[in-house]
Amino acid sequence: MSFDFADRVERVEPSATLAISNKASELEAEGVDVVDLSVGAPDFPTPENIVEAGKNAMDAGHTGYTSSNGIPALKEAIAAKLRDDGVDAESDEVIVTPGAKQALFETIQTLIDDGDEVALLDPAWVSYEAMVKLSGGSLNRVDLAPYDFQLEPALDDLADAVSDDTELLVVNSPSNPTGAVYSDAALEGVRDLAVQHDITVISDEIYQEITYGVEPTSLGSLEGMEDRTVTINGFSKAYSMTGWRLGYLHAPESLVSQAAKLHSHSVSCAVNFVQHAGVEAIENTDEAVTEMRDAFRARRDMLSELFAEHDVDVPVGDGAFYMMLPVDENDQEWCAGAIEDAHVATVPGSAFGSPGYARISYAASEERLREAVERLAEHGYL
Repeated sequence: MSFDFADRVERVEPSATLAISNKASELEAEGVDVVDLSVGAPDFPTPENIVEAGKNAMDAGHTGYTSSNGIPALKEAIAAKLRDDGVDAESDEVIVTPGAKQALFETIQTLIDDGDEVALLDPAWVSYEAMVKLSGGSLNRVDLAPYDFQLEPALDDLADAVSDDTELLVVNSPSNPTGAVYSDAALEGVRDLAVQHDITVISDEIYQEITYGVEPTSLGSLEGMEDRTVTINGFSKAYSMTGWRLGYLHAPESLVSQAAKLHSHSVSCAVNFVQHAGVEAIENTDEAVTEMRDAFRARRDMLSELFAEHDVDVPVGDGAFYMMLPVDENDQEWCAGAIEDAHVATVPGSAFGSPGYARISYAASEERLREAVERLAEHGYL
């Protein structure tokens, strides 16, 4: 039979990062050794104390449904963490979700109707665009590439882009795909525009714990942002829990009550025993987080030096584990050639709204990162 697909689904393309990863998997299945720098997943095992907490929770019988918004212990641990970040948070303002991506999806679906305007800061994580399109919203994009991916010098451009018609602005700091950590001055500029035009702001802080020599500011902690910020975070990156699927949103109670309807009718709740492991992650994993962060920083610095040896100037961010490597104008062709010829998998910058770049994830060993640069240089891609 011939299916009549919904317009909202046909408006979006498959994830570019997963498409590259699938190509890498295909080559590896054929026996090709691929250095896969395309996927944003820490290459460390989940810390053992978290694994044990999950096992213990299963042994204790925590395998059924929980209350839809999450178990009280985890919601309170999240609220306490947010209060440490300067956000005025209570546990009943938290929804625990199967991953931060689900929290983003629920927030955008709750806030955006057909034709509503959403502002993105490019380069922007690939799924923001898809989520907005699925909601029927329209996109207004601000290009940070001319400013080495920093927001502060682009505030005038952002001011020109937003208006009283803008319903939502998405801010991701530390940033995927650039690693940029936005300054307090930049975030204060966002605050001023949000207040001026009555804009709700999503603050995607999934890489908050992965920063190098800087302390990121939580947007919701700024005066005037308490009632207009939705803070999104999760456990995948900081605690290397990608497959556990655990995240959360914090927002004013009025928004939580509406998003909770979507949450309850879609995923019901996050996995019970995973939520118990999440409490352990927040409360007792600082040492492991520091070890992973130090390893990422060493890799970042090494990779920057290797590119410099080939006279390639790469903007270096202060967070996350990504770099945007300047490549040919046709970045999709460059990335396709890099994986076919050099067997190095990267993601085209155009997928994030910034053509002419390739995103590199340095969530890989130093040995593999060195090999990736050597292969790219050997095959004429640097």
